[in-house]
Amino acid sequence: MQKPTVAITIGKANYRRMFSQEAWDALEAFANVVHHPGDEPTEKDELMKLLDDADACITSWGVAQLDADVMKAAPKLKAMAHMGSSVKRFVSDAFWERKMHLTSTGIALAKTVAETTLGLMIVGQKRIWQLAQHVREGGWRESPVWDRWYACELYRQNVGIIGASNVGRHVIELMKPFKPNVLMYDPFVTAEEAQKLGVTKVELNELLKQSDVVSIHAPANAATHHMLNAEGLALMKDNALLINTARGTLIDEKALIAELSKGRFFAFLDVTDPEPPAADSPLRTLNNVVVVPHIAGCIDNCTMLGELAVEELRRFFAGEPAVYQITPELFERIS
Repeated sequence: MQKPTVAITIGKANYRRMFSQEAWDALEAFANVVHHPGDEPTEKDELMKLLDDADACITSWGVAQLDADVMKAAPKLKAMAHMGSSVKRFVSDAFWERKMHLTSTGIALAKTVAETTLGLMIVGQKRIWQLAQHVREGGWRESPVWDRWYACELYRQNVGIIGASNVGRHVIELMKPFKPNVLMYDPFVTAEEAQKLGVTKVELNELLKQSDVVSIHAPANAATHHMLNAEGLALMKDNALLINTARGTLIDEKALIAELSKGRFFAFLDVTDPEPPAADSPLRTLNNVVVVPHIAGCIDNCTMLGELAVEELRRFFAGEPAVYQITPELFERIS
């Protein structure tokens, strides 16, 4: 039986970061592999040439969209395995018209984001950054500084999870040793599903009022744009911790800056809107917010993504169910 042809579109400079030797061995066992000759991800014209005889492709950040022109230039293409979470920028109407098989490694990437989120919860509630700066300036446990930077444990706190995404669900699992009271807001989760997850389903405003920690894991779409606005942010507890490792557009940043400027609560932001924040943005200087440059997911050692992408294509050509398939219906809901 002839092997299918799989095109690697990401550029050779990214191979070490994205593929383990085990992934290459597994891929070459069932497919003929063609490579983009350049170091960087494929531009549109390069992608059209690379996919002309491909049955499937592996994509990732920076690769050109599979638009109508690309799809026309790739008449045999049946499947795309994306190494990353969001696939919206990469597909088109022409892609779906062909009934393409699409998978994402978001389920693997979700684990790294969730692990980072848990870490931020712990160090955030301990006020590590603020107290470390106080020590750097010569202080220790003196009042009123010690009292101002109220530090506490995550144990048995009220934790609000906004969005039962892959990340949100993994955060819930990781938090179990801390025995939190988990509140969840997600309009697509039923009360029965919430019970199985071990959480209490509530409306968004109720979650914001009750939570000691609020962690955002919703998709970015028209319905969730600025879902945390001035009214909602004003409901948050004094000394609460807000974490966003999802998308910057979920928060009205002007309203967030206004609320943070009051010094009432704390925030860890892995994402902003715009990204990066303006050079003169108060988010860069306020002492009750920490902004990091979109690093909650994998940074350098992302080989788990390559391994899953290869496994998804192996399953596709073997006629086996996908680990995480993106259907047109799911596509409309996710970021």
